[in-house]
Amino acid sequence: MKNYIDAMQNKRILVIGDIMLDHFVYGAINRISPESDAPVLDIRHIHTMPGGAGNVATNLKALGIQATILSVIGDDKAGEEIIKLSGEKDHLIVIAGRPTTVKTRFATAGRQLLRADKETRENINKTAEDKLLEKAENLIIQSDAVILSDYNKGVLTATVIPELISLACAAGIPVLVDPKKQDYALYKGATLITPNRKELSEMTGRPANTDNEISVAAKTLMEQEGFSQLIVTRSEDGISVFAQGQNPVHIRAEAGTVIDVSGAGDTAIAGLAAALAAGATLAEAATLANKAGGLVVSKRGTASIDSVELKGALENISVNIMPDRTREAMICNWDEAAAQIATWKKQGLEIGFTNGCFDILHYGHVNYLNRARDKCDILVLGLNHDQSIKILKGADRPLHDEQSRATVIGALGAIDMVVMFGAEKQGDDNTPCALIKKIRPDIYFKGGDYTLDQLPEAKVMQSIDGRVELMSLYEGHSTTATLEKMKKTEAA
Repeated sequence: MKNYIDAMQNKRILVIGDIMLDHFVYGAINRISPESDAPVLDIRHIHTMPGGAGNVATNLKALGIQATILSVIGDDKAGEEIIKLSGEKDHLIVIAGRPTTVKTRFATAGRQLLRADKETRENINKTAEDKLLEKAENLIIQSDAVILSDYNKGVLTATVIPELISLACAAGIPVLVDPKKQDYALYKGATLITPNRKELSEMTGRPANTDNEISVAAKTLMEQEGFSQLIVTRSEDGISVFAQGQNPVHIRAEAGTVIDVSGAGDTAIAGLAAALAAGATLAEAATLANKAGGLVVSKRGTASIDSVELKGALENISVNIMPDRTREAMICNWDEAAAQIATWKKQGLEIGFTNGCFDILHYGHVNYLNRARDKCDILVLGLNHDQSIKILKGADRPLHDEQSRATVIGALGAIDMVVMFGAEKQGDDNTPCALIKKIRPDIYFKGGDYTLDQLPEAKVMQSIDGRVELMSLYEGHSTTATLEKMKKTEAA
């Protein structure tokens, strides 16, 4: 099936529909507002990316497809940002006075708290419809497939949809529809319809949770509207495939961490269209799209999957994040760490870094590491190697060799990766500064009573656009205190 990924390269797919701007605001909640008993979100970082039809195109481009977006935006800052982020200008129709759709999601600790929408659902006017259809007529004949990404925000009107499908059919171009309208008759003639289970249930008035329920509802919809093919996207539960005269096929999502299902349907239809354009059968395209969907829900925000990740998934190579916090951490060299961290960052994950000797693991360590891990998505630990500790602590340290320490600290649920560092001889740099430059984390955690001007790591973090978070240590616990207590016990 990997040959289809190669065949996708430079195929042309036209995405027509509702484009929007997605803001993801991530932070931590540590206090309650005295004004209203509402939680206060301390914002850590914000991701902004094209959503809707824009996210479909982003997914296609990541797979090597030449994707074009045909849509409508307002004459506002959000519209300007969409042009900048998408790289699309010629085919985004600007309508004065019409707001560009903006969706802002607030999240903490992997959980979405609130979504705030700024939008209009009014249909575009006839002038805009005519402009869109005129552009579409020229673009469709240059395409290998067309996707109608309908978010019911007014771009794909009851006039526009049948005209677009008719143009595509006349040109012999497959057209796939991600539907939102209640009137599915508008989509008659489309090659493939891809409702999610909620949309399927709402359209048919039937439950759509189990395989059997989805099969019954899908059959009802196909008979009702005359569709010959239907795919139901089921987020983290996979994909169900229905074709006239064939038995249903339910393709399971592979087990993994579900971080965010935002945009999973966009990834699915992008994968389907790309695979079909490359010559795959419907079942093969669904399998490939399911692989892509399984990867994208392990990422944060409106994310995408590239061809390398998808090939890896098809080879059963693990390319996504660690599935849980109880799995043994990776123990990596610097190059391996930098490569893996770059992959995690590409998935929209925030990388934390801290360092230490961790010779005798105690409660203070565990408390500190757990608190650090709660403030990021991935926690990487820089571990002083044996010679580095001898320089810092004396010839009788460490008590445990570096491999033993790495294995023990890596078994903690808070740690995702361990990397060795440190000086080889007295006078060499014994800080993690060089390692930080190499792996480029987003946050550097430091425990103890320090100020930023006392930390050489702070300057390095500033140079890579990262930040430093100073954290208190749990008093009464330290390796030195533990050793002193042991000596007193032995002397007694």
